[in-house]
Amino acid sequence: MLEYALKRVPTGIAGLDDILGGGLLQGGVYIVQGAPGTGKTVLGNEVCFRHVLAGGRAEYVTLLAEMHTRMLQHLRSMAFFNDAAIPSLYYISAFQILENAGLKGLIDVLRREIRGQATSLLVIDGLVAAQESAQSDRELKKFINELQAHAAAHECTVLLLTSSSLNTVSAEHTMVDGIIELEDKLFGACSERSLTVRKFRGSGFLRGRHAFRITEAGIQLFPRLEARFASPSCEAVCRGRQAVGVAGLDEMLGGGLPAGSATGVLGGTGSGKTTLGLQFLSCSSAAEPGLHFGFFESPAALAAKADDLGLAFGESLERGDLEVLWQPQAEHILDELAYRLLEAVRSRQVKRLVIDGLGPFLETATYPERVVRFLACLLNELRGCGATALLTMQTEDRQEGVASLGRLQPLAALMDNLLFMRLTEHRAASRRLLQVGKVRDSGHDMQPREFFINGSGLRLGEVVPGSRGARGAGSEPAAALPPEAGGVN
Repeated sequence: MLEYALKRVPTGIAGLDDILGGGLLQGGVYIVQGAPGTGKTVLGNEVCFRHVLAGGRAEYVTLLAEMHTRMLQHLRSMAFFNDAAIPSLYYISAFQILENAGLKGLIDVLRREIRGQATSLLVIDGLVAAQESAQSDRELKKFINELQAHAAAHECTVLLLTSSSLNTVSAEHTMVDGIIELEDKLFGACSERSLTVRKFRGSGFLRGRHAFRITEAGIQLFPRLEARFASPSCEAVCRGRQAVGVAGLDEMLGGGLPAGSATGVLGGTGSGKTTLGLQFLSCSSAAEPGLHFGFFESPAALAAKADDLGLAFGESLERGDLEVLWQPQAEHILDELAYRLLEAVRSRQVKRLVIDGLGPFLETATYPERVVRFLACLLNELRGCGATALLTMQTEDRQEGVASLGRLQPLAALMDNLLFMRLTEHRAASRRLLQVGKVRDSGHDMQPREFFINGSGLRLGEVVPGSRGARGAGSEPAAALPPEAGGVN
């Protein structure tokens, strides 16, 4: 039995072809719908320009849309706009033909254009005008059917842009090969654009909402991480241990951090989490490149802080063994941050990674119910890349320890290892304590130890048995929990 594989027509838009499983299907007819201002015209034009620059021929037909000169003026500032594409990219207005000759006259023009220009991509902007011109559902169905026949016969892929919605199913929705919906939704004072594939015949695709931006670069689309990496894209075989860079801590961990693992570093403000991360990254080398992916301090501030601590952080930066990516806290997109992180890890084959501020990272989620699944997929992908990661997690109280995971417990459960950094009171003096909460599949020392931060960095002191938290005289000793306690293993 013969098999006929449908050819793909890449859109050229990063992320969109991943969502569509490789691109649109050649000869297919697709609706792109959304409210005014959601990005339909930008998307349609960008696909045209990228199609032409890849060797195809495209035509952009407007029915009831902005004037071509005005449209091109708006598009000219975008990176995908290229005058070299114009000879193979035609813009025509067919509204008067629709007004005077109806849908029959419109389909005759489209047929002549597809055949005469050898068009391989056709975009019709303003399908709603054709819908309003149809005397009945039957007439509209006939128009769509004839358009599909011509598209298939000439291997021309068609995009129909419309502001109609899926709230009510209409004739064109049932007949086309695919439906792509664009949204721009408010979340409190912020808004986020998203793309959803509602229908796509003949191929699998990534379901659900996928966030995107419109910038001078054009459409920047970020496939939802849980859909894109339901299974890790690669799986590095990591063996051995990586030194943390703190004398005595590697012994507590049973020989260092397992290579390719994820470690949650929990503690309140000022407990030393960032300092521990800087010390870990100061061990970066050509064989073990490092990356600091942070949300709090700028690269200059981090370098100055590390210098004050006597760490070799700056030297690693100068050698190129270490990179700092700062994400100033603003209106970020959760998946955009994840792809930025993964690209940096892959491009330099990062082996030492610090995500300084897991809280600000995850707080960018417009749908908080995603957070646990998102983090699970991100950590699996980082493990697959062979990165050993430290993720700082801020607790609500600087005295919280192993027994006080609270709201962080679902996130802590995803970590391979846990370190707790907290304050305690001993003889009317505040003391810093570090405790290993767990090291997956490994023996480790769970006794809390005092630690100090000075011009020599972070160093461990003696075991502090029966230490009491700074909450008052009635506090219970900070008992070491077995690995299975608290549901974190």
